[in-house]
Amino acid sequence: MTATDLDRLDIALVGVGKIARDQHIPAIGGNGALHLAATVSRAGGVEGVENHASLGMLLQARPDIAAVSLCMPPQARYDYAAEAIRAGRHVMLEKPPGATVSEVLDLRDLAAAQGVTLFATWHSRHAAGVAAAKSWLAEKDIRRVRIDWKEDVRHWHPGQDWIWEPGGLGVFDPGINALSILTEILPAPVHLTSAELTFPENRAQPIAADLRFAGAGGLSVEAGFDWRQTGPQTWDILAETTQGVLRLSEGGAKLAIDDVPQAVAGLGEYPDLYRRFAHLIAGGASDVDVAPLLHVADAFLTGRRLTTEPFHD
Repeated sequence: MTATDLDRLDIALVGVGKIARDQHIPAIGGNGALHLAATVSRAGGVEGVENHASLGMLLQARPDIAAVSLCMPPQARYDYAAEAIRAGRHVMLEKPPGATVSEVLDLRDLAAAQGVTLFATWHSRHAAGVAAAKSWLAEKDIRRVRIDWKEDVRHWHPGQDWIWEPGGLGVFDPGINALSILTEILPAPVHLTSAELTFPENRAQPIAADLRFAGAGGLSVEAGFDWRQTGPQTWDILAETTQGVLRLSEGGAKLAIDDVPQAVAGLGEYPDLYRRFAHLIAGGASDVDVAPLLHVADAFLTGRRLTTEPFHD
């Protein structure tokens, strides 16, 4: 074993579904500070990596694993996170960090009491254009923001029934990505003023949502989320200021000012998440921001409910 191996932090991945295989496993594999030492999955783990049937079994068998990354649906995440934190492990939460705001805040307080790191991730904040957009908007007089986040649920969440159940968020599962960018790039907060949520008559969560927000100085924000878009997918944020117009497109990957493309660069969303997690652990810090989830909670609290035709995969 080399000195580099000794410096690497062993991490376990809990939940080995589509997002774990598409994003988390490659991101961990490309991070020299981390080593995927184990998984927890009842449906099969990762070839060449030891797998455990439950988190409890992992925690008992592998006290040397310092951190866990939780990738299961949000409805079950609280119990897993609390168990890992009480066992003294650092915890990274896939977005959304939980099914409710209160459980995420409870986990934040529990992690602080246990002296471990808790990282509630928002992967879209790590898209290549987001940091530059935040910097450009910092001193601008922003008048209006328009968000269009429209995609095909059959393509991105095939057969994932949990996303339609209470706590699964429905169209807010992708929509919260836009809200995580919005709350990152605006220099001051906004608050929800109205919402319309469209539910298929056979589903417990919305398939579309239209939101309106207000901020200081007359700032208005409108957001349209829709899971019924076929063909090209739309993940755009347009910010109109008195000094020019900013556009983030492709989920924050591309940035333009007054229609002029800007040079942006980055590690990639999930590689940067794991870089951040390792940095937080090394510094003995946590990062738990519930602002995007608060906006979703407000939409469900105050939104007008509309009904549309049934949705079937």
